[in-house]
This record gives sequence, C-alpha cells and structure tokens, in this order.
Amino acid sequence: MKLPGVSEFSWRDVAIEARLLLIGIPVFLWTMIPIYHMFLFAISPKEDAFSGKLWPDHPTLHNFEIVFKQQHYFLRDFYIQFWNSTVIAVSVGVLTLFIATAAAFAISRLKVPGGRTVLNLALFTYFIPAAFLAVPMYRTMGNYGLLNNHWSLILAMVTIASPYAIWVLKQASDKLPVELDEAAVMDGATTLQIFRLVYLPLMMPSLVAIGTYAVLLAWNEYLYAFLLLSNDREITLPVALGNFLAADDSPWELLMTTGFIYALPPAAVYYAFRRYMVGGLTAGAVKS
Repeated sequence: MKLPGVSEFSWRDVAIEARLLLIGIPVFLWTMIPIYHMFLFAISPKEDAFSGKLWPDHPTLHNFEIVFKQQHYFLRDFYIQFWNSTVIAVSVGVLTLFIATAAAFAISRLKVPGGRTVLNLALFTYFIPAAFLAVPMYRTMGNYGLLNNHWSLILAMVTIASPYAIWVLKQASDKLPVELDEAAVMDGATTLQIFRLVYLPLMMPSLVAIGTYAVLLAWNEYLYAFLLLSNDREITLPVALGNFLAADDSPWELLMTTGFIYALPPAAVYYAFRRYMVGGLTAGAVKS
C-alpha cells in the first residue's frame, strides 16, 4: 500500500544520482585542487612552498603583506597594473555590449537588409583561431600608432569578443515575442523607445552573461597584452605575473599569492550576477 505524499522508491533515480555524483565529484576535485594549491603556496613561507604537505607547518599571511605593500621588485607597480587590467576589462565589456546589443537589435528586431550576412560573416571569423591573428593585429596597431597604448588591447579584445556576443544576443532576441514590439508601436513608441523600454529590460539576463564573458575574456588575456603592451606601467597584471618566471630563483609563493588575489574579482563578479545569468529571458513578459 502506497502512503499518501510518499513517493515510490525508484532504483532508476538512485542510479541517475549515482552517475551524477561519479561525474560531479571528479570534476569538482579537478577544479578545486589547483585553486587549493595556489592558496597553499600563498600562505606558505618560501622555504615550505615545495614541501608537498597538505597544510604548511607555519601558515602565514606575510606573502599577502609583501604583495599589498609592493615589497618586491616584481611587485613595484602592482596597483597600477591591477588598475590597468580593470580599466581594460571594463572598457571591453562596455564596448562589446554596446556593439553586440545594437547589432542584435538591428538584425533581429528591425530586420535591416544584409543583417543575416553580417551575422554569418561575424561567425565566420571564429574559423580562424585568435592566436593566429595576434601578429596581424600587432602590425595593424603599429600602423595606427597604438602600440603600448591601452586602446590597442581594448580594440583587439572587442574585435575578438563581438562576433560571439552578437550571435548569442541575436539568438536571445529572436525568442522575444514580436507582439511586444507591435503593442509598443501601436502605443506610439519610437524605435529608440522600444529599444530602451522593451528590448533592454527583457534582454537583461543575456546582457549580463555577455558582459561578464567579455570582461573575463579581457581580464584573463595574456598573449595580446604581451604583444601590444610593453611598458611596465602600461601592462596588465597577467603579463606582469609572467615576469616572475624570468628570474633564476622565481618567488613562486609571491607569484601564487598575486595570482590568487587576481582571481578574486572574477569570482566576485560571477557570484554578484549569477541570478541574472540563470534568469529566464521572457519570464512573465507575455501572459497566456
């Protein structure tokens, strides 16, 4: 006899849960172990950094003090380089969102002539790996006198991020009910008002996701930053971290401490906007 409110036991559900755990646990460990080792280096004295222990005998925050007080040769421009990374990443995110949002709106909602061709050409650029474009991009920026200028890296990153951003936003825009635009037109709304009052609010989850993608792409970029920027006060922090490896006796504990600090802002961005990133695009937009 089956009791009310008690679900029937199912071996199939148990098997599904077991398979998910068998996949999820290794993936979790694969992700967290490198982060743990980075943190372990960060709280270890130099002499204990390579001890191989799961926890240092004498954990310390002295490495963080050295970084924040810039008490090492490689860290003399830490705050400037961190600021450079922030400015470039935010600028790339804003410009990518502006270009991709306007393009997706024009292609999907306004049905501009040639919009589909522009979208296909944008996607075609992804057949060429970004690394292959590094040298041509370097030469182009040199011809325009933009080398060792933040704008060179910003424009390069926007060029790389925009095609994917346009494609994602266009697909999201296609899911919005056309009736919303028609109702707004009947109420006398202009194209700009439809864009600002109807389109942008409904696209907010996708905009947050794409903005986060563009920001993190620029935040973590190394190759283009290494090629296009050379002055120590102009480079981003990932390039500066590469300089740690140039020494014969590399300060690994300071390298990992700086890397751990540099990894915190992306994690904070994700957790701050995660509810928008998983939200429905048209939840509640049209009543059935």
